[in-house]
This record gives sequence, C-alpha cells and structure tokens, in this order.
Amino acid sequence: MSNSELKAPFQYKKIPINQESTKGQKRAKNMAETLIRIWSYLAKEKGKLSLVILMVAISSGLSLLGPYLVGTAIDKFIVTREISGFGYLLISLLFVYLFHSLSLFLQSFWMIRIAQNTVFDMRKDLFNQFHRLPIAYFDKRQHGNLMSRLTNDIDNVNNVLNSSVIQVFSSILTLVGTVVVMLLLSPILTLVTMIIIPLMYFATRWITKRTGPLYKMQQNDLGDINGYIEEVLSGQHVVQTYSQEKRVIKQFEQKNNRLKQTGFWAQNIAGFIPKFMNTLNFLSFGLIALVGGILSINTSLVTVGMIVIFIEYSRQFTRPLNELSNQFNLLLSAVAGAERVFNIMDETPEENDEQDAAEIASTTGHIIFDNVSFAYEAAPILKNISFEAKPGETIAFVGHTGAGKTTIVNLISRFYNYDDGSITLDGNELNKIKRSSLRKHMAFVLQESFLFQGTIRDNIRYGRLDATDSEVEQAAMDANAHEFIKQLPNGYETILDQEGSGISQGQKQLLTIARALIAEPSILIFDEATSNIDTITEIKIQDALQRLMYGRTSFVIAHRLNTIQDADQIIMLEHGEIVEKGNHEILIEQKGQYYQLYKGQLVNEGNESLE
Repeated sequence: MSNSELKAPFQYKKIPINQESTKGQKRAKNMAETLIRIWSYLAKEKGKLSLVILMVAISSGLSLLGPYLVGTAIDKFIVTREISGFGYLLISLLFVYLFHSLSLFLQSFWMIRIAQNTVFDMRKDLFNQFHRLPIAYFDKRQHGNLMSRLTNDIDNVNNVLNSSVIQVFSSILTLVGTVVVMLLLSPILTLVTMIIIPLMYFATRWITKRTGPLYKMQQNDLGDINGYIEEVLSGQHVVQTYSQEKRVIKQFEQKNNRLKQTGFWAQNIAGFIPKFMNTLNFLSFGLIALVGGILSINTSLVTVGMIVIFIEYSRQFTRPLNELSNQFNLLLSAVAGAERVFNIMDETPEENDEQDAAEIASTTGHIIFDNVSFAYEAAPILKNISFEAKPGETIAFVGHTGAGKTTIVNLISRFYNYDDGSITLDGNELNKIKRSSLRKHMAFVLQESFLFQGTIRDNIRYGRLDATDSEVEQAAMDANAHEFIKQLPNGYETILDQEGSGISQGQKQLLTIARALIAEPSILIFDEATSNIDTITEIKIQDALQRLMYGRTSFVIAHRLNTIQDADQIIMLEHGEIVEKGNHEILIEQKGQYYQLYKGQLVNEGNESLE
C-alpha cells in the first residue's frame, strides 16, 4: 500500500471553493446566471409549466374572491339582517374554496413532475460529465465531495423546485391582484396597508445579504464532511491498524462543528424573516382596524364588511411578501448547490479525439516511445523517454516513488497526452488513434483490485459484456478462480459488494485477472498484482498472469523485483529519466542502480548476498 493511501484519512486538506478549476465556457459565476441555467432545464417542460401557471392564476383569483364574498355577506346580509339570497352566496363561497383546493392540488401535482424531470436531467448530465472528465481531475479531489454534488446539492434544487417555484408565481400574482382590488375598494385603507412595505424591504435586504454567503458556506462544509466521511470509511482498516481513531474522530468533530455553526447562523438569520413579518402583520391589522373603524363611524366611505375584507387582504398582501422572503432564502441554498453542480459540468472534459483520429480493428501491440517528454501542471514528469516494446514482449518499469512509472502507462492508455516526442502503436501515432478504440485493446490488472456490486459472473463479464456464461467460466478457469468460486454457496451468482467482502484479497485479484482474460486484449498493464498476497495464492496469480500475458504486449509497474526477472526489458527510471535499460541478467552484471535496489530487496527478505 502506498504512502499516499496511508496518509489520506489523516492529512485531509480542504480544497477551497475558489481554487477549483475555472476552465469551461459557461461557468456559473452569480445567482442570475445560475438561475438562467436552471431555467434551461425547466424550459423542457414548458407545456406543464403553462398548466401550473394557469392553476396558480386560478387559485390566486379564487383566494381574492373568497374574502370579497365574505365581506359582501357581512354588508348585505348580516348587517341588514336580510336572508334572501344568503344561501346562494354561501353555495358560491363553498364552490370557490373547493375549486381553490383543486387548483392547489393540480399545480402541486404537475410541479412535482416537472421538478423530478428537471433534477433527473441535471443528475444525468452531471453523472455523464463525471465520465468525460480526465483521470487527473479525480486524483485531485475527494470522491465523497463529488458524490455530495450528485446527491445533496441536486436534492436542494429538487426541494426548491417542488415548493418555491409555485410559491413565487402564486405570491407575485396574489400580491398584484390584492393591490389592484384594494385600490378599487378603498385607496385610503390601501395606503394604510402599504405603510409596512419599506420596513419589509429593508429588513429582508439586511437578512438575505447575510444568509446568501452562509448558505454557500453550508453547502461547501456539507460537501467537505461528506468527502471526509467517505474517505475515512474507505480507509477504516488503515485507521484502526495505526490506532488513529481518536485523531479522525477529532477531525470529524471539527468539520461537524463547522457545519453546525454555518447551518446554525444560516437558519437562525433566515428565521428572523417570518417572525418579523408576523409582527408587521399584527401592526397592519391594528392600523386597518383603527383607521377603518374611524372612517366607518364618521363617514360612509368604509363599511364593516370592507374592514373585514381589508384585514383578510392585508393578510394576503403580507403573506406573499413573507413567502417571497422565505423562498428567497431557500432559493439561495438551491443556487449554492446548483452552482457547485454547474462548476463540475463546466470543467474541461477529457480532450476530444483529434479530427483525423481513427479506429483500429486490431493491433499487434508494437509500441515505440521516441524522446517522449511530459509535464503535469508545468512540472516536468518525463524527459526524453525512448524504448521499444515489440509484440508479445514484457516491459517492466522500476524506480522509486515519483520516478514516472505510472505516468508512462497513463500515456500508453491516453489518460494523458504527451507534450513532445512520439509514441506509435503499430506505426500509427498514438494521438491519431481514438481513445475508445485504443482502450478496447487494453486491459488493466492493478495493485488494488476493484469489484463492482453484483454477482461474480457479472464482475468477470465486465471485461466483455457480450461474453457467454461458458466464456465467463472458462476465463475463471484460466485465471485459477473457478475452484474457489464453485466452493461459494451461490457459485458464480454470489453477490459481492464494492469491497468484495466475503472473499480474500488474492481471490479478488484472481477475479480481476479473469476479467482481463475475457476482454481478450492485445496490450496489458499491470501494477504489481501480487503484492500483499499469501504465497499459495501468489503462485496461482503468477500462473494466471503467465497465461494472460502469453502472446500479448505487457507493461508491468514492478515493486517486487523478483517478479520481473523474466521480463524482456527492465527500464530503471529516476526523476522521469531512463537511467538503465536491459534484461535482468544484463542489469545485474552492470551493478548499477537496479543491482543496488535488487540487492536491497533481497537483504530485506533475509538473504545476505546475491550469491
């Protein structure tokens, strides 16, 4: 296990949001731009949105009609004690509230469908973008943080679309309609109702200026803690091995406390709005009752029914303002989440294949490096690398950590593009071959075997999805995995999780070899597939690897030198340069760096000399 893997759970360092890549054509830089991009998804549902708006308009109109009918009933029937026609008015009032409830149900039903379709598209686009990003992007970021974008952040958008969109439309229509009707009924009482607007405006502005940054911090801290949890749980074996439980718990408490603090202040400051609005509501009711009562007693401009209408309209006037204020805070939270989602969508994907890049139907695996150089983020990694891998040969790369071994195989598989020099496959320049076509002829067996959640059969078949059951079982036999698979309770139908619990590390490695075998590749890449394996299983793995490598060009990143003594070429790397090259016997005779490294490993294994 590498040092970086050991350090990961303990030396976690948060990547500030402003350090994320700024590449891309349409980065969401502000609230307006983010809202426009959310609308680009909503616009796909224009038909349903039109129905929602229609229902919102109907419900808003009916909510205005109800109080008016109540006021009319007071003035025409209750005050005058007139009974004739009162029953018709009550029936009308009943139908108003029934249709109002129906319109609310329909607008909610359609809006939920719209919201689900929208976040479905957003989540699909984000997941697809993950598969377009280069490997280097994932190497620099916590997987848990990226998962948080796909779950928590998009869920925030979903929650707001389910509720806020309707509330915003409804509040605006209700607000406009209420003002118009109030002006028609009594300009004086309307003016009294409007007195609270300046207070609402300045209070809301003061609060939202503070909640916006807090909501963004809350989303960032949530992604931070999700990433840390995923990292620590994945490395739990390492945590317990080195007795670092107290340390990781302390770090988690620090991150959890930071999330608690940002969430506490964001929610508390946002919570001031409804409390303040309720106070203003009561103030408005009192002023309407006072002024309306005086006018009703001294003039004929205002009736008792009109006062009742205005008290209810005052509630309907302040309620939309209150809801708009509340929804604005929720909107800020959703925008913060959506912006984090769009930040990933705007990342520069893996470079497109060159226009003249071609498919390759087959390959012999003849690869030539000619003075290849590569720099990563302006730091030179490889310098003038030259070697030839003939068809069927095994090339081993050795050297200390950071020497450039992994970078070379990343160039071969086109996870990176080289800067200078030339790499050819069967005489074709590598960057003239489509990545997907190239990788169809390659297979990887890595130090850390990875299995997907599913059956053993499906994990092997992942190398070639059209493989038959008999081909899967034959690949398992060739990989020396068939015997232990048949001993499992459900055989090839045994369900594995991502960690491959229930089988040993060596057995997992045999399954990855079977997966590589069934892919029938021409080029193989190994990253010391036998490290940390018991001796008996190592013999099985070595036998399976020999069977897998036969007739195929193989590149091996070697950590244990005794496993590569039969390699056709061994390339010793130091600081991105080739310092020695040859087969095992030649390099031992030279007594250079390879000799010293090999001798040191033998001493560590208990041998005192090479003799």
